[in-house]
Amino acid sequence: MEKYEEKLPEGISLRLYSGNELIFENGGKWLHPLFAAEDFLSGRTFTDLRLHDTVSGTAAAFLAARLGIERVHADMASTGALAVYERFGIKASFGTLVDRILCRTEELFTPDSDPDEVYAELSVRAGRIRT
Repeated sequence: MEKYEEKLPEGISLRLYSGNELIFENGGKWLHPLFAAEDFLSGRTFTDLRLHDTVSGTAAAFLAARLGIERVHADMASTGALAVYERFGIKASFGTLVDRILCRTEELFTPDSDPDEVYAELSVRAGRIRT
């Protein structure tokens, strides 16, 4: 994994690129920007998807893999996130690497978790589906 120094601008927590072209950005909190990116991508086709995220934990890495992201830059990444990126062949770089981020979802999943189960649980927690 390579180290990446540039941070996102204030008020922006996620940017999505197709190659070098910015196609989507969001300033939300938690995993909501990734779910918003999923909505944006629905029904659209892009190549060379690249993601720049403020914080990338294990759960965020699973969502990025689901979106078909090919390269991720995270201002801060957990070791669990990097393991998920490696599992799915996603090239990852980061500004700061931490053992784990301070988020409840970081405790729920391991890099070996079932991606469909992760997505279902996160969708419920995000209020996207009701059980």
